[in-house]
Amino acid sequence: MATSWHPCPLARPWTRTKNDIGLQLTGITYCYWRCSRASAGGRIVADMSMNTTNCTAEPALLPQADAADPPTRVSKRSPRTGRGAAVAARHEEEGTDDEWLMYLEPAKLEVFDHLEPWAEANVVPLLKPAEVAWQPTDLLPDLASLGADGFHAACFDISARAAGLPDAHLVCLVGNMVTEEALPTYQSIPNRFEAVRDLTGSSGTAWARWIRGWSAEENRHGDVLNKYLFLSGRVDMRQVERTIHNLIQSGMVMNAARSPYHGFIYVAFQERATSISHGNTARRAKEYGDVALARICGAIAADEKRHELAYTRIVGKLFEIDPDGAVRALAYMMRRRIVMPASLMTDGRDGDLFAHYAAVAQQAGIYTASDYRSILEHLIKQWGVEELAAAELSDDGRRARDYVCALPQKIRRLEEKAHERKGQKTQPATSAPFSWIFDKPVNNTMG
Repeated sequence: MATSWHPCPLARPWTRTKNDIGLQLTGITYCYWRCSRASAGGRIVADMSMNTTNCTAEPALLPQADAADPPTRVSKRSPRTGRGAAVAARHEEEGTDDEWLMYLEPAKLEVFDHLEPWAEANVVPLLKPAEVAWQPTDLLPDLASLGADGFHAACFDISARAAGLPDAHLVCLVGNMVTEEALPTYQSIPNRFEAVRDLTGSSGTAWARWIRGWSAEENRHGDVLNKYLFLSGRVDMRQVERTIHNLIQSGMVMNAARSPYHGFIYVAFQERATSISHGNTARRAKEYGDVALARICGAIAADEKRHELAYTRIVGKLFEIDPDGAVRALAYMMRRRIVMPASLMTDGRDGDLFAHYAAVAQQAGIYTASDYRSILEHLIKQWGVEELAAAELSDDGRRARDYVCALPQKIRRLEEKAHERKGQKTQPATSAPFSWIFDKPVNNTMG
């Protein structure tokens, strides 16, 4: 159902600001539940309750309140019942709270307007033109260039070498490929970041050109892995394709999805994570004698490393010009954990597919809890979080800095305890069948 907004005598005047979420208004007063005006306390108001007795707006668009209720801000801590409770619960689930909504204030968003020339000089050049970038055809057999005999020989070589890959490695490879293939979701993520999104689809701003260029480079990753797996002959491609379909349809979970501060932190973390995962896959493939796969995953890992550099630079710049805002955003994201982008994957059979895939990746050493900690340690050092001076931070900022800097050690202690428990008693072997490899079971015992 299309969103429609109706004049209401009870609504307050709505002022168009930088935080306009794209509504086209034809009058001056409208019912609304998401307010783009700042409250008296200086933070963006997430939701507004009002008397809607005479309102003709669609009920689902407005929080419900009794006629006697005064206008109040809806908080995730507010006791609500009925439809209002459902609305509040939905926004709590989406992470709509004042702690990150303050990053949508004009003063925060203007930072990115000022940074555009810097991004033009320091971020956009990290993209590679299509004329010089590798393409999937460079890494896989090409019938047009090899001829029929050469093509068939090259395809046979791929399937023969792929036969030597352990099932666990193959599951990790499929999981990585499915994650890469959900690119439409990932491109939509930065296009939700206020102040940097591509408003027209072909905008000439540095931020918009980066988003499109980054997406174009990422598009090759799923393509080349998909074709490799098809040629390997070792996976049930229909189940893999169904998983991709489901993942794109399901979307992904990301806290503070409209805030560029939080969003760039998330992507910086994720790009390093994917670089590690593909790099480990490349090394293991080489050990198993699959040089073609090692080359493919190595090329992808190099791309991810370059993309990580771009996003790390952006967040580093935010720490330089707004250390308090940057460290508080980092703490916000880490308190809620960096959720992997494919966490909603399903093949239509296994309701815990992502958990099983993640357990196999941990067991196989492709991506582990230690990697998560090492990424955080790297970013803390890269952004100079420990060196942030107390004088340039608010009380909340100092608490955020201390929390973030203490977090890696907490994670390390949890890892040590897990290893101790694993050494004290024999862990029962567990396994899960994966439809990707024709329902063969793969060990996913966790320490």
